[in-house]
Amino acid sequence: MPKDRTSGRPTPYEVGYARPPKHSQFKPGQSGNPAGRPKGSVNLATVLEQMLREKVVINEGGIRKTITKREAAMKQLANQAAAGDLAAIKFLWLMIGYGEQASTDSQRETAGLAESDRKVMQTLMTRLSRIKTGGDNA
Repeated sequence: MPKDRTSGRPTPYEVGYARPPKHSQFKPGQSGNPAGRPKGSVNLATVLEQMLREKVVINEGGIRKTITKREAAMKQLANQAAAGDLAAIKFLWLMIGYGEQASTDSQRETAGLAESDRKVMQTLMTRLSRIKTGGDNA
């Protein structure tokens, strides 16, 4: 039976790489990093995802609707873009591109919708660039 180098006592198994002596191993329930992340704590992405799933009540055209905060934020972004906010338009344009990359085969029905959205955004961008250069007021 092999002997422990520090105590000289016999060990029940070969001590070596990834096989420390029994006396120096963590005891059951003992953590190797006691000051580490507490159990049950969540990261920022998880907290944000939970917040975006929360429901809010909105008034749209005189009708009260319950939607997620994510949907409400996208509605506000789309409304700002439609009002001509260039930063909102650019961000919405990026979101449309992100949505296309994330789409899967099961979401092909919405791919046609993304195409129409892309055409609308292209028209808006063209109009805004003309307005910015002073070439068109429409």
